Amino acid sequence: MRHGALVDAGEVPGWLRGLVRMADELDTGAFTRFTPPRDGSARQAAVLVLLAGGSGDAPSADGAADPDVLLVRRADGQDSHAGQVAFPGGGVDRGDGGPVATALREAREETGLDPDGVRPVALFPELYVPVSGFAVRPVLAHWENPTPVDVVDPGEVAEVARVRLASLADPANRFQVRREDAGWQGPAFRVDGLFVWGFTAGLLSVLLALGGWERQWDTSDVRPLDVALREHGQRLG
Repeated sequence: MRHGALVDAGEVPGWLRGLVRMADELDTGAFTRFTPPRDGSARQAAVLVLLAGGSGDAPSADGAADPDVLLVRRADGQDSHAGQVAFPGGGVDRGDGGPVATALREAREETGLDPDGVRPVALFPELYVPVSGFAVRPVLAHWENPTPVDVVDPGEVAEVARVRLASLADPANRFQVRREDAGWQGPAFRVDGLFVWGFTAGLLSVLLALGGWERQWDTSDVRPLDVALREHGQRLG
C-alpha cells in the first residue's frame, strides 16, 4: 500500500490538516536516513500514531482541549526495548490485510483501544529501524471518539499514556541523546514522567515540525544516552 492521505484534509480538525495535506508529498528522507536492505529481509511492522483533539485550528495556549498522542511504555522484563516508550504497534500478521489493520490490532491488544472510534487519516512512508530490522509503516489516525485505554498485558506493556502535543513541544522537555559506542545521536523528550528516545522520539520530533507545533528548543543540549537511561531506571536493550 502506497503512502499518502486516506481522507480529504477538510474532513479532519484544523490542527491536523497540515499533516494530512502533506502526506502525499513526504518521502522516507523526511524522517530518516536509513533505508531497508535490498534483499527484502526487513520484517514488516506498523505503528499507530493516534492523535486526539477537538475541532479547533491549533493546540490552545492554556492547554484546554489540547491534542494529545497515545503512547505506551514497554514492560521492563522484555528481552528487547525493555522499558522504552513507543507508539502502539508491532509486526504484521499474515491475516492483517495491510498496515492500518496491523496498527489497530496491535493497539487494541496493547491498550484495549476501541477501533470504532478511530479514523485512520494518512499513511506515512515505510521507515527502516536498523537496530531491530523492522520496516515500520506509521499510520496517522484521529481519535474521534476517545474511550478508556489501559494496560492489557502487564508482561508486554507497563504503562499507557496520553501525552499532550503542547507538552512534547515545550522546550523545557526537549534535548538530544548520544550513544557514544554507536556514534548515534537523536532527539529525546522527558515529559509526564516518561523518557522518550530512539525511533519514537525521532518520529514525534518530525511530526511536531511538520504539523507546525514545534517551538524553538536547545538542540545543543546533548546528553549521554546511558546516563539518561539510568536516570529513568531503564537499560539499553
